[in-house]
Amino acid sequence: MIRTTLQQAAAWCGAVRLLTGAEAGETELAGVSTDTRTLAPGQLFVPLAGERFDGHDHLAAAEAAGAAASLWQADRAAPRTKLPLIVVDDTLAALQKLSAAYAEALGARVVGVTGSNGKTTTKDLIASVLGTAYRVAKTEGNFNNHIGLPLTILRASEDTEILVLEMGMSGRGEISLLTRIARPDAAVITNIGESHLLHLGSRRNIARAKLEIAEGLKDGGTLIYNGDEPLLAEELAAAPLPEGRNGLTFGERESCAVRLGDAWLTEEGCRFRTADDPEFVYELHVPGRHNATNALAAIAVGRLFGLPAERIAEGLRAAKLTGMRIERTAAWNGALVLNDAYNASPTSVRAAIELVGGLRRPGGRKYLVLGDMRELGPDEAAFHAEIGRSIGPDKADVLLAYGPLSAHTVREAAKALAPGCALHFEDKKALIADLLARLKPEDLVLVKASRGMKLEEAVFALQKGAVG
Repeated sequence: MIRTTLQQAAAWCGAVRLLTGAEAGETELAGVSTDTRTLAPGQLFVPLAGERFDGHDHLAAAEAAGAAASLWQADRAAPRTKLPLIVVDDTLAALQKLSAAYAEALGARVVGVTGSNGKTTTKDLIASVLGTAYRVAKTEGNFNNHIGLPLTILRASEDTEILVLEMGMSGRGEISLLTRIARPDAAVITNIGESHLLHLGSRRNIARAKLEIAEGLKDGGTLIYNGDEPLLAEELAAAPLPEGRNGLTFGERESCAVRLGDAWLTEEGCRFRTADDPEFVYELHVPGRHNATNALAAIAVGRLFGLPAERIAEGLRAAKLTGMRIERTAAWNGALVLNDAYNASPTSVRAAIELVGGLRRPGGRKYLVLGDMRELGPDEAAFHAEIGRSIGPDKADVLLAYGPLSAHTVREAAKALAPGCALHFEDKKALIADLLARLKPEDLVLVKASRGMKLEEAVFALQKGAVG
């Protein structure tokens, strides 16, 4: 984590002034916190303000928790406190400036990762690959926004050699801000899906928003992007990368620089080759052909950072993914459960359905447990119906769906599945009870939905063998 003096932190933050005792400028700061509940002694407290909260109201709690100093917004009245204060125009902007300056002082190389789907998985794969040769810090959990990314940087130890930073967004301009803070040496775009259609209106606008990640690329930096997505190629043709920046593609098309070769899928994961090195086999303990494509991005980054195929393969084999991204677990009776309940979009749901269709369960049935996909805009009903049309007996035996929009999925899937094998539920507990009554030890269940549907509750119930 960041270790610096109060005086240096003030300079990095762009302080208006310091309110301190005579010797306070040399006060040592060890870390940063925006939350007094988790603040550790010696940290710099950063009081952020939102529509329904104001961290400035918790300065006394920060002092009691052992904060060494605090940022303070200039438009607030000076408080009564013994803490040294770094007065700034805006505490959030100051946090971002502090993280950008610390990243520069670290001298660590930076990999930024964005995309509609797969960015967290790809971030984890890249960090694991690079971790075979370098000291790596990466985004944890959902710390991928205008607050989380700066905190991730500031939590990196002083011996960090590479930062792998996930960059999320909901609208235009957000990736631009994050990439200008982080200044990546390599930037990765996993794909362009339908997430954020509600806010951005079209996939082309989503592509433009994701391409903002190239704005912060350092001179000599490389944009690594999905060569199977024509929108990215079209936008880059219309607005080429700045001079001194490079482009590199991955995917399945012939034109991709890092191209997928043969691939074999199993319940435990997948094995695959790249087209340019057909003798070397990579192995992932994550199922799905789409994850082999995500791994291509990690291979491209590994090669860019000088790693041989053996090291890259070691990192892919050892990768530990963030929870609820096709997480393999077992039901109470031994049935296989694939927990992918963290998020969902049409692209990721189709990929998950394809995964289930490619898995064999001799003597068992394959269940899809799907929930609503959110933030899809005015065509949300059509997207859910399209998912239903993609489900047939070659993909799964039974569909159980929850949420009002998923009724469109069930209506279409019922046309292809056997009678009584496409069911819609308005009550989540009723769905879980139905699944528990049906499930046999030799069966397979995939659980997939947008985060707000909380379908991980179905996974927990399957593990216990009882409705929660």
